[in-house]
Amino acid sequence: MDPSVAIALGLLLCMSCLLLILSWRKGFGRGKLPPGPVPFPIIGNMLQVDLKNIPQSLCKLGKQYGPVFTLQFGAERAVVLYGYAAVKEALIDYGDKFADRGPTPLYNLLDDGMGIVTSNGETWKQIRRFSLMTLRNFGMGKRSIEERVQEVAKNLMEELKKTKGLPCDPTFILGCAPCNVICSIIFQKCFEYKDQKFLYLMKLLNENVKIVSSPWMKEKQQPQSEFNIDNLARTVRDLFGAGTETTSTTLRYGLLLLLKYPEIEGKLHEEIDRVIGRDRSPCMEDRSKMPYTNAVIHEIQRYIDLIPTNVPHAATEDVQFRKYLIPKGTTIIPFLSSVLYDDKEFPNPDQFDPGHFLDGSGNFKKSDYFMPFSTGKRICAGESLARMELFLFFTTILQNFTLKSPIDSKDIDITPIASGLVKVPPSYELCFLPS
Repeated sequence: MDPSVAIALGLLLCMSCLLLILSWRKGFGRGKLPPGPVPFPIIGNMLQVDLKNIPQSLCKLGKQYGPVFTLQFGAERAVVLYGYAAVKEALIDYGDKFADRGPTPLYNLLDDGMGIVTSNGETWKQIRRFSLMTLRNFGMGKRSIEERVQEVAKNLMEELKKTKGLPCDPTFILGCAPCNVICSIIFQKCFEYKDQKFLYLMKLLNENVKIVSSPWMKEKQQPQSEFNIDNLARTVRDLFGAGTETTSTTLRYGLLLLLKYPEIEGKLHEEIDRVIGRDRSPCMEDRSKMPYTNAVIHEIQRYIDLIPTNVPHAATEDVQFRKYLIPKGTTIIPFLSSVLYDDKEFPNPDQFDPGHFLDGSGNFKKSDYFMPFSTGKRICAGESLARMELFLFFTTILQNFTLKSPIDSKDIDITPIASGLVKVPPSYELCFLPS
């Protein structure tokens, strides 16, 4: 045998043994893990998962191995929860035991376990409690924040009018609106769309925001406190990232779906004209009188399945879950696609159909399977704000404009261009025609 080949094989064997040892030390040999595909040396189950379409791969594996199954990625092991029953049982019934955040290498590199997204244990509890309290003090869930969103929506309409009905890519404009809502909460002001500072902020959402306030500088003298500047800066950055990108992507994807299905847009215009009219701005009180609009917004969130695999969780301790023993630290993937696309709850889930959230009389119908914000201890802290933004932005846009695609609706492609942690809609242009 060629010496170089022998050396390569030896190195491969050593690496395989090392990874097996690491897996064993991480608890691979403890208890009984859920079933799953047999992992290859070194790479684990990487070949059984299509990294370009992770949700599709997990769907196939879920149907093969059941509602709880194990995947191996190198030395890392993940337990996937497939279907409503398993996700609900783990995140709600066993909420405390699966409340940690699983490893997300990029976030961990940037955050070092700080902020509201990746922190764990007492750090996460204190930061989340503080964030929710502060957001409420700044108006979230109150009439004052609704007025801010309405003001941002008016500014958005002015920007859309400047397009003069010509084809445009809505990505930047739709991104500015939810970002300005967060700015109004954090900085107590909105920015002009051409303000250079605002443009810089939009470009660098993931940069730490330095905020200094006297209560936190008291805290600086307490080394055991979680309220240090680095932690709070990362928390603010998390709020900007989560509060801007998820809402703007949902808006962008939602308008694309309305271009694809103009008959649905027509029904929305009819309900908006009937309930709100043209003489006043939409408000949250209108939502209960607009079952079809409410159903369309829910169906947009269900159908786009924005974060299909959720942000990973982790076991806080050794957990006896169903008939398995899941070791402490094991990554948990609550597969939200399997809930949002459940064919028993949502007939023909691959079709965009607002009827999924309407009863036989046309009234809005709630569903426990509606989990775009996740559920349990780690549910999105800004859920109520996001719901408000989506309703007010969508209704205000459709109150003022009719959407028109430069291409025939039959030729519009609504397939996401990426389907990993986040589903990204394809780029497109549309015309905002004043109503």
